[in-house]
Amino acid sequence: MASERLGMAALAWMALCLAAAFAVDRSNFKTCEQSSFCKRQRSVKPGSSPYRALLESLQLSQDSMKLQLVNEVNKVPLLLELYGLQGNMTRIKINELSPLRPRYEVPDVLVHDPPTTWLAVTGRDENSVELSLGDSGHKLILTGKPFRMDLLQGRELVLSVNPRGLLHFEHLRHRKDSFSDKVSSSVGSLWDKIKSLFYREEPKESAPEDGAAGEETEPALPGDQESSEKSTKSEEVSDGPNRAEEELGSWEETFKTHTDSKPNGPTSVGLDFSLPGFEHVYGIPEHADNLRLRTTEGGDPYRLYNLDVFQYELYNPMALYGSVPLLLAHNTQRTLGIFWLNAAETWVDISSNTAGKTLFGKMLDYMQGGGETPQTDVRWMSESGIIDVFLLLGPAPTDVFRQYTALTGTQALPPLFAMAYHQSRWNYNDEEDVAAVDDGFDTHDIPCDVIWLDIEHTDGKRYFTWDPNKFPQPRNMLGRLAAKRRKMVSIVDPHIKVDSGYRVHNEIRSRGFYVKTKDGSDYEGWCWPGSSGYPDFTNPEMRAWWASMFSYDQYEASMENLYVWNDMNEPSVFNGPEVTMYKDALHEGGWEHRDLHNLYGFYVQMATAQGLEQRSGGLERPFVLSRAFFAGSQRYGAVWTGDNAAEWDHLKISIPMCLSLALAGISFCGADVGGFFKSPDAELLVRWYQVGAYQPFYRAHAHLDTVRREPWLFGEENKALIRAAVRQRYALLPYWYTTFYHSYRSGQPVMRPLWVEYPDDVTTFSIDDQFLIGNALLVHPVTEQGAHGVQVYLPGKGEVWYDVHSHQKHHAPQTLYVPVIMSSIPAYQRGGSIVPRKERVRRSSDCMYRDPYTLYVALSPQGTAEGDLFIDDGHTYNFESKAQYLHRHFSFASNTLTARSADSKGVFESPAWIERVVILGAGKPAAVFLRQPGMADTRLDFQHEPETSVLTLRKPGINIGADWSISLR
Repeated sequence: MASERLGMAALAWMALCLAAAFAVDRSNFKTCEQSSFCKRQRSVKPGSSPYRALLESLQLSQDSMKLQLVNEVNKVPLLLELYGLQGNMTRIKINELSPLRPRYEVPDVLVHDPPTTWLAVTGRDENSVELSLGDSGHKLILTGKPFRMDLLQGRELVLSVNPRGLLHFEHLRHRKDSFSDKVSSSVGSLWDKIKSLFYREEPKESAPEDGAAGEETEPALPGDQESSEKSTKSEEVSDGPNRAEEELGSWEETFKTHTDSKPNGPTSVGLDFSLPGFEHVYGIPEHADNLRLRTTEGGDPYRLYNLDVFQYELYNPMALYGSVPLLLAHNTQRTLGIFWLNAAETWVDISSNTAGKTLFGKMLDYMQGGGETPQTDVRWMSESGIIDVFLLLGPAPTDVFRQYTALTGTQALPPLFAMAYHQSRWNYNDEEDVAAVDDGFDTHDIPCDVIWLDIEHTDGKRYFTWDPNKFPQPRNMLGRLAAKRRKMVSIVDPHIKVDSGYRVHNEIRSRGFYVKTKDGSDYEGWCWPGSSGYPDFTNPEMRAWWASMFSYDQYEASMENLYVWNDMNEPSVFNGPEVTMYKDALHEGGWEHRDLHNLYGFYVQMATAQGLEQRSGGLERPFVLSRAFFAGSQRYGAVWTGDNAAEWDHLKISIPMCLSLALAGISFCGADVGGFFKSPDAELLVRWYQVGAYQPFYRAHAHLDTVRREPWLFGEENKALIRAAVRQRYALLPYWYTTFYHSYRSGQPVMRPLWVEYPDDVTTFSIDDQFLIGNALLVHPVTEQGAHGVQVYLPGKGEVWYDVHSHQKHHAPQTLYVPVIMSSIPAYQRGGSIVPRKERVRRSSDCMYRDPYTLYVALSPQGTAEGDLFIDDGHTYNFESKAQYLHRHFSFASNTLTARSADSKGVFESPAWIERVVILGAGKPAAVFLRQPGMADTRLDFQHEPETSVLTLRKPGINIGADWSISLR
């Protein structure tokens, strides 16, 4: 027993040392060449597809089309299903017609079955069918041989499916050395001889590869369809030469010291798409790369496989902690999305193609006039499952966001405190340390809402517990924070210490809730506690039990102000292949881990969020931070960019990383302020606080080996700079909250690239060092060491932008050189917008609840502006269940500012009022009058600054929920 403890401690120490090494060991993670299915898929070269659509099998219902595809090399039949969806979307599913066993289809990610629209056949010839897709104006041309689909709007080709013939579907089969395979080979050879005699053709030799370029394919024969179905069921066919597949790791694969048994053999799927007219594609997070995706020709594809990567490298396509298989394409005419619903390991190849365009594409170029148009080709490759892909047809960026979130859900509306500032470290040592940090924020007059505890707060890394020596009275500690109207977040990871004296472990084991090995025993791996079990979060019963553990009588000493952080949920397994779980581990229903790996963290966050909801009887909105994620994770909380480093490039990369996540539906994103690894100098730390103040999730966090870095530890001057940045965040909380509300309602990203608001401005398409918050604030933070200035691009023909600090007006479009000093955070308010603020900043957001608002009215060149404000209690679901909210709309036109309800369904009494109105770009009026219904006009005091054209109206004193107007005369 002692030796076991020693081994556990040694392994945990090794993991700590690996983390402290401050550099990723790339040899721990596969390249495409080392991933056998990726290598097999990539070995299929563009050319004539071996797949033929059997047009005579087409079945059309009111809302779907089904037909069979057959691989003319191995005769395996597939079923193609096509659905027209409401809201300008199309769904394509491809599965085996008669698989040996069911193939995995991703559950729980879609919020519901998407509503369909009608389909109709509008044309047909011997090798193609034309379908009309509802009322969208789109039509689809399905070509039989070789199989491909082309989606058009009018005469414009929007996208093509399988245009390069890269569809590659590895069917389930028995292993070749089994008796049935020997029978299969004999029967297959006999069938070839019979066909050659009956049809006077020579027998074909075995194809060198399933779907290889330039293959000669056999002619369609009467009875092929029926015989294909029968032979698939009895495994009387092969999928190319078995010897080559064995060499490529089809049935067993070893990486370093780990062997994957692959009991089901090769099961990968791949499909390609062409996007004519598109040069800019985005999305498929998470990667530490630029916003605009690069071509992957000559290198590795982008990889989607949730992994624990210590201090990841920048500007490469390596997989990181989360995966969202959504790619967006944008040009000046339209925006498209491709959502590949598959939770297995996935690789995405991106190539630029003009000269290699298909004949069909070149014909369309000719028909549409002009020279060749650019084209981006995208190839998706997943290890298992089926092909289930949604084509989001826009045409505007806002349409694509609405379409995607209609499928996977919108960003949950966080409680207000979650948008404020969070202070974390691995680890605050004990209750006295927590109290000192808490008091430090008050002593130094820096607002803070949340203090975090990492793994050391537990009793021996046993989650849901407290260290009895360091945290003997956690309820008192939480109560002390609550008295200051602050919160705490504690870490609860999904690896459970294997310890017979640990109640949580015993319950999970007794209920059979752990993930199993391929032999049926409980799977164990190494993580922070040492030997650990991994709960099977794919099991709904396990998730329900996990959720129950957050009730106040189960989670010892927990209180209403304690929230949760799920880390290491890729899942991280220190001694596993690629620092994660074996792919042949088994989940509920007999599914292999390979089928659903990227869903694991999604389910952990889901169960935790449900637990926080349930502990309050469904009243309170949860806050859960998760490191791993998948499509739909936005419904359950926030994510961050993982184990970054205190380096300038890591500060810079946090912007495109969060922008990519926002484009893929996950708006609540941030990066560890200051960098997790290493220790930042004062300049880097200050700049990071300034960048973080304008990102959705704002948390400082650090590795336990770094020097302490609370905001007041770097001298008075730097403390003042950090305080100013944090106070800017708090002043803007009303705008942040309103923007999150819009994201919750409509799916629009909170933090967004410039091209989202300016889709026809090509200059914005590659910009990722500046961004918008909502549609009104543009930010270009300083991310270069020793910077004396930044180049800010102000978009919008005929628009104006106002510096939020100096109120100076700038005409757009232009690139503006902005000199900067250490206090500078270049930020601009868009002319024509109204932004609400609260400028009486206090110790926490909750302390500011009753405080008054200031409205910043930035006039357009036409002298107009509009904006809104959403208010509720800031933490419950009453805004939904009881319509307890205010949604106010503000507009300025004809020298009159008006406030009215934006949603009459909402009823809520707020104690807050308006203490000031600041109008940017205004002339000096003779007088200003306030008008309220049923009351005489009231004259208001004002101050006008002619140098900046800023008009300040003092103390209107109106309740924020009242209707009123202010006239400048």
